Amino acid sequence: MSISASPVSAPWLPQLRIERDAEAVGVVVAERLQRALQRGAVLGLATGRTMEPVYAALRHCLGALPEPQRSALLAGWCSFNLDEYVGLGPQQRESFAAFMDQQLARPLGLEPGRLQLPDGLAPEPQQEAQRYAAALLAAGGIQLQLLGLGSNGHVGFNEPPCSAAAPCRCVELSPATRRQNAAAFGGDPAAVPARAITLGMDEILAARQLLLVVTGAAKAQILRRALLEPPCPEVPASWLQRHPHLEVVVDQAAAALLALS
Repeated sequence: MSISASPVSAPWLPQLRIERDAEAVGVVVAERLQRALQRGAVLGLATGRTMEPVYAALRHCLGALPEPQRSALLAGWCSFNLDEYVGLGPQQRESFAAFMDQQLARPLGLEPGRLQLPDGLAPEPQQEAQRYAAALLAAGGIQLQLLGLGSNGHVGFNEPPCSAAAPCRCVELSPATRRQNAAAFGGDPAAVPARAITLGMDEILAARQLLLVVTGAAKAQILRRALLEPPCPEVPASWLQRHPHLEVVVDQAAAALLALS
């Protein structure tokens, strides 16, 4: 069920879509991604539990395409992920490279290099961040950037406080983020790597379109802050308000506090 009339009184937000649950959100977002792929767009992709229904729906959408349309679309695939843990490589199941391989690369049969991520095993993470930013620029930048929302307001691994001009870089992960991501590491926050390479707010805000995806009641408060309070470094996602082409797709649980504006 879609709710076309937004309860949010925020004139800067042209597109807010509220769906019944995470699975319905996944279908909507997958359709957006498929249309972007059909245009030959460079995608910016994300990881995390919020994206699992999205990628499940995308696998279904692409699997339903007739040949040779499906093969042509996959042959033109170009995407850049937001981030990767420092110290983890694609052979380690907790890495974001392994997540993307499991969710998209192997099921879709994508050729190596179609899904690009920072190299978490690079000996100089800051130099790797610069290399990754240059590769993105050489590809023409991102046309559609998919984003989740961290419990402390981060997007990518842009931890608060974070300016709107922060570049691609190596960052220290906050205790809140390490707790949030501990499930993939046996429930132990201490096992979550302390650093990551992330695209910055600078690269994110340079994308032609942004698609923010948020599900679950646990994100309701931070979503309200990100969308309805003035942009500030303490809530990095709030900088998205400045983007002229932002679409927000959420489930009813995540949208619960938006009607209080």
